[in-house]
Amino acid sequence: METPVTPTLLAAGAPALPHTASNGQLLLAVLLSIGAIVLLITRFKLHPFLALTLGSGLLAAVAGAPFDKLLASFSTGFGSTVASVGLLIGLGAMLGKLLADSGGANTIADTVLARTGPKLLPWAMALIAAVLGLPLFFEVGVVLLVPIVLLVARRGNAPLIGIGIPALAGLSVLHGLVPPHPGPLVAVDALHADLGVTLALGLLIAVPTLIVAGPLFGRLAQRWVGPLELPAETAPVDTVKRERTPRFGAVLATILLPVVLMLGKALTDVLVDDPKSTVQRLFDFIGSPLIALLAATLLAMLTLGRAAGFDKGRISETVGSALGPIAGIVFIVGAGGGFKQTLIDVGVGQAVSEWSGKWHVSALLLGWLIAVLIRLATGSATVATITAAGIVGPLAAGMSTSHAALLVLAIGAGSLFLSHVNDAGFWLVKEYFGMSVGQTLKSWSVMETIISVVAIALILPLSLII
Repeated sequence: METPVTPTLLAAGAPALPHTASNGQLLLAVLLSIGAIVLLITRFKLHPFLALTLGSGLLAAVAGAPFDKLLASFSTGFGSTVASVGLLIGLGAMLGKLLADSGGANTIADTVLARTGPKLLPWAMALIAAVLGLPLFFEVGVVLLVPIVLLVARRGNAPLIGIGIPALAGLSVLHGLVPPHPGPLVAVDALHADLGVTLALGLLIAVPTLIVAGPLFGRLAQRWVGPLELPAETAPVDTVKRERTPRFGAVLATILLPVVLMLGKALTDVLVDDPKSTVQRLFDFIGSPLIALLAATLLAMLTLGRAAGFDKGRISETVGSALGPIAGIVFIVGAGGGFKQTLIDVGVGQAVSEWSGKWHVSALLLGWLIAVLIRLATGSATVATITAAGIVGPLAAGMSTSHAALLVLAIGAGSLFLSHVNDAGFWLVKEYFGMSVGQTLKSWSVMETIISVVAIALILPLSLII
């Protein structure tokens, strides 16, 4: 597993940065650059895109790399990451926007809740959040789901935290562990992991993690936080009254289509394992993340948009409006890719590989710990995932397909650890649920920590089995 960095690890066309830095100098460069990124984001409130860009320059300077080579390396990393991940983020945003605007999300919520008794409400909310969380970014999922949670709490006279925590857990687990969310996608790209295998193992880890951090912890959090007053005016789940809404089966099939296609590709690769086979070549094409998400987005225009009565102009407007809000995410991810490529090219990955081999540190545990530290410092799960993947990337070179996927999941799990006051998600949850800082720490922050710890506790023994 502890294989040194090789040219195949570099992005196509990326020039290696010549350097003679010792491992100590490289370690100092990493610490200073990450420290600078943390300080710029938290203290000076600089946008993460700019912070990551400046951090890459500081990294190369301290490591002794020439700046002309740095620019080429950073640009190559930025371009390759946006090319591989940016398209998927855009398609995911379009699918999520169609799901929200068509009323498809409400169709799922209404159908599940109509068949659920009071005792099963926490489990139902976790299920709804997990299904909605597949195509939606976390922040979008929170905005979409909170009105549903408040409405269910009001109608069923249920405790807000008791059903709110399972819903938040469903969104957070999917966000950190399951592609096509930005964090896992970036890690898959950086570690050259197989997306289908990562998706399958991510779902395998996500289910028990969600059960523990959602419905089970929700009972305890409810006692810790106590009763919360519902807002005087609860926003309706759907402010637009429509004569037509998408059907439950069509909505569910649309959301699950990319998951089924990518899992089908992974299963075919295992069962057929013949590059010349027509069946495998077909599934390799339709199961690629770009084609799978593109197919789901095009299908959603019919099953969600047209089913809701949207005309062609309204569908086009809905799809187009999804791209503006994610521009910042794409630039952050791209800058993270540039920072990651700089880490690799100055030799940081090779130094980490040598260090971990000398001290016999598990690559999975190392990736988790690095992501935890960066998450605690920056409050950003995406920045934690990008940086950790760049640092431990060379360790994945000699790994099997399944272990590379588990390393992606370990980093994703670490990126969710202990959300606190430097995380925008912390304040989003606090304000939506009307909690104090202390109540948010005892509920949301503990829930995030449980997700991270339970996930790595499942990943490590699983790595010994498969």
